[in-house]
Amino acid sequence: MNIFTLCLSFLLTGLFAIGGGLAAIPIMQQFIVDRGWISPELFYNMIAVSESTPGPIGVNMATYAGFENYGVFGGVFTTLSLVLPSFVIILIIARSYARFQDNRLVKSGLYGIRAAVSGLIATAAFSVLSVTVFTFDKFAENPSVFTLFDLRQLAIFAVIFALYKIFKKHPIWYIIFGAVCGIVFL
Repeated sequence: MNIFTLCLSFLLTGLFAIGGGLAAIPIMQQFIVDRGWISPELFYNMIAVSESTPGPIGVNMATYAGFENYGVFGGVFTTLSLVLPSFVIILIIARSYARFQDNRLVKSGLYGIRAAVSGLIATAAFSVLSVTVFTFDKFAENPSVFTLFDLRQLAIFAVIFALYKIFKKHPIWYIIFGAVCGIVFL
């Protein structure tokens, strides 16, 4: 993979990832993992690191992938490739949205886009859950409820999910708590 191909992949991700970083994960996975450029495990580690650091997850992942392959130069260019389509599209929309915001077709289109983005985010969530909470490979060998789930990771997931719903603290606290649980229990 050369720098041009990597940048083109992130440019296309930025062009088609409506809904932000989480919606971009399946697209990035298709471009990067499915083509064999990186392993699925490295991809999910990139998600974990990118989600745990300040800034948008898509930008963090683009920077990480570019830096990992081509150093600072690669990090800068992959990041610019990812954000360029959004930058251009936002400039175009900002100039014309006020004229078309009450248009029935625009409203209907945005309604459909919201549903599509929700589906993409759910796909990304399932992808991450499938390599953390679910253990499909062990389940295929020995079908039982105990082999379908990684019970330790499921417990961490459930506790953090419940704590967030109850206390609604800043996500960084749950990320730190998850890291501590991982160090202590895994």
